[in-house]
Amino acid sequence: MDEPIQHPLAYARFLRGWSQSDLVARMHRAARMRPEGLRCGADKAAVSRWEHGRKKPDAESQLLIADAFDVPVSDLERYPWPHWLPGREEPVPLGPAYTVHALRHAQRAVMDRERRTFLTYSALALAGLASQWAELEPDRLTAAADGTHVDEELMSWLEETGTKLSALPTEKRQYMIKMAEAHLDTVTDLLEGGRFSEPTGHRLHLLASSLASTCGWYRFDQGQHYAAGKLWNAALSNAHTARDRDQGAGVLSDFAYQAIWLGKPESAVEPLSQALIHTRHPTARSALHLRRARAHAAMGNAGACHQDLSAAEATLLTDTPDPAPSWCRWMSTADLAVDSGQCMLDLGRTQEARARIEEGLSLLPRSRDKTRGVFRTYEARSLLQAREVEQALAVSNESLDLAQRIGADRCVKLVRDLGPAFRPYKSIDGVPEFLDRLRSC
Repeated sequence: MDEPIQHPLAYARFLRGWSQSDLVARMHRAARMRPEGLRCGADKAAVSRWEHGRKKPDAESQLLIADAFDVPVSDLERYPWPHWLPGREEPVPLGPAYTVHALRHAQRAVMDRERRTFLTYSALALAGLASQWAELEPDRLTAAADGTHVDEELMSWLEETGTKLSALPTEKRQYMIKMAEAHLDTVTDLLEGGRFSEPTGHRLHLLASSLASTCGWYRFDQGQHYAAGKLWNAALSNAHTARDRDQGAGVLSDFAYQAIWLGKPESAVEPLSQALIHTRHPTARSALHLRRARAHAAMGNAGACHQDLSAAEATLLTDTPDPAPSWCRWMSTADLAVDSGQCMLDLGRTQEARARIEEGLSLLPRSRDKTRGVFRTYEARSLLQAREVEQALAVSNESLDLAQRIGADRCVKLVRDLGPAFRPYKSIDGVPEFLDRLRSC
């Protein structure tokens, strides 16, 4: 899994090999060199508070941090804290000129196993990418001058194979991911050097988007958040060039889900809002409202959360003759119930949360084991809050069994995060063994 560097300041230090003490020393040196003679009151404890989001450095401290990192003052004026810090991971811009570049960048991110990096794009970067997707109109495709001719037979085979690979359940995808990535590489090669008509080009870009999204979800499930983000950037770029707004909305939703999962719900709101403006299918809108409700709940915005939950329920019940976009065909009343319950947990309404989660689990089909594992962890958290420890223990063991069987490291981590809540109950049968199991996984 990616190194859990959760703040841009920690990442900026990491890039230079500095400890917190090193940064403090450089800030004190910068203060002495300032003509106005600034006083630096920073110490390791202050840096720790900044990196854990417990406190924001004041204007003078930010100036000294900028001096330490050789960041121009103009960047402080252009970007809010902490987005001006060095090492910002910027997404590849949208547009036909960048589609292959985005795909190649994603492939390098997947292959670079040793890289430790700040995990995700910042809220500012995601908002900018969402704005590009919403406002830019893709240019017409230009076929390659030479290379392989992509005819109808080849295109149909590529699409059929891509559909089968993308439709694999999580349990099987862990064994087939190399095939999916190889298929994406083939499509990228054709986009870069093949000869094809404009309609075929649209289909190639859409297929590239779908495959990149699928591969991104696999990397996300493995906790490889940097690679997942790069793949989703490529997916959004190709969906945009293919002029498929529904597919693009789905990719923005993936970015938002990742942000919520990593405890950065403020990064999710703008992409979801942009996606809602530009997609019309009721099922897609329901899924987007539900995810935005999760973001608002995690931020403690109860009113906005309830508005989105109401909209998610209303749109899910809207009849339409058109099939839902492929990225949200999973959306169901089960998802609505359980995610509503998770919202209630975040808002401190435990009893209501338990009822909604239990309702959703009863509706979830057996085929969706990864989702069941995540939902069962939500259920375990609600049971712990109600001090029903024995039942929470049984549910947590079941969820861990599922996560390990399907090979989803992020779901294993979700169960592992329950450990601190179980520690006060070590006297209860089974709890010490469960804690030992968590330490070994």
